[in-house]
Amino acid sequence: MSKKDIVFCKGGGCTAKLGPGILNRVLERIPKKYDENLLVGFESSDDASVYKLTDDIAMVQTLDFFPPMVDDPYTFGKIAAANALSDIYAMGGEVKTALNIVCFPEQMDLNILGDIIQGGSEKVTEAGGVLSGGHSIMDQDVKYGLSVTGIINPNKIYQNNGCKVGDKLILTKPLGVGIVSTANRVGEASKEAMDKAIESMCTLNKYAAEIIRKYDVHACTDVTGFSLLGHLNEMVAGDCSAILDSTKVPYIKEARQYADEFLLTAAAQRNRNFLESKILFNIDDFAMEEILFDPQTSGGLLVAVNPNDIEALMEELDSLNLPCGVIGEVVEEKEYKIIVN
Repeated sequence: MSKKDIVFCKGGGCTAKLGPGILNRVLERIPKKYDENLLVGFESSDDASVYKLTDDIAMVQTLDFFPPMVDDPYTFGKIAAANALSDIYAMGGEVKTALNIVCFPEQMDLNILGDIIQGGSEKVTEAGGVLSGGHSIMDQDVKYGLSVTGIINPNKIYQNNGCKVGDKLILTKPLGVGIVSTANRVGEASKEAMDKAIESMCTLNKYAAEIIRKYDVHACTDVTGFSLLGHLNEMVAGDCSAILDSTKVPYIKEARQYADEFLLTAAAQRNRNFLESKILFNIDDFAMEEILFDPQTSGGLLVAVNPNDIEALMEELDSLNLPCGVIGEVVEEKEYKIIVN
């Protein structure tokens, strides 16, 4: 079976994630074992686990894999790897090693698999890590990703729920890649829009993370399948709320048009169903709501930072030529966890 005979992209990326409601019901039943060296586990829905090895070194572990969301295998490999590596950066860590996770049809052209792994390998190298092995199984459909190990100082961990009242919220990549990818699968996305989405998904969060760690960051996560609003809801899980300025949220401009044409994902609707009771929309803008609920693949970092640092931090982030934005602030807890203006 050759490359041209394959329907490679059937819909994937982080839109393939199980919904947050389903995961919550499962994880709350899992027995929790106490270990004083496990600094971050699954209780806080954080991006990766952190296990203390010494007073100065902790191990950060994560894994992520999914089906293709683009037609080109090499590009898919880069996106899947960038997405998996992102969890290490979201915790404040440094990438060290990675293992391939591969599901592949036995009858499919092995050159496709080679292209996928090549793309992934290049991103691991760019991250400063070493691709050290992996595991593969036969499957009906292609799936690919990485298990990644990094290191971090145990006293400098970025958890996703440590924000403080007064913090400013920063997003380091544009939203809308899920909507654009959906439009592309049905032949409705422009080449320009899809090129923007691919460029964003292939960009490592390494560069933003290297700047962010210079400042007083109280919480950090990466925006993936649960959408900006879903991950922000996790960030304000304590005794605070967030106010978003929808006019400051960066997004791929064509995503608004596609949302208005109802080129939407089932994953976005799962996000909406799970979150809608926690969010107050003070806007009458269906397309923007969909952009905020849109599941992102290899999305940007969502950062809660000391407001005194915001000017200097944004000046440095601007040097990356990414559409970063100060999108809101953390406030005292209100009736709704998130208020969108």
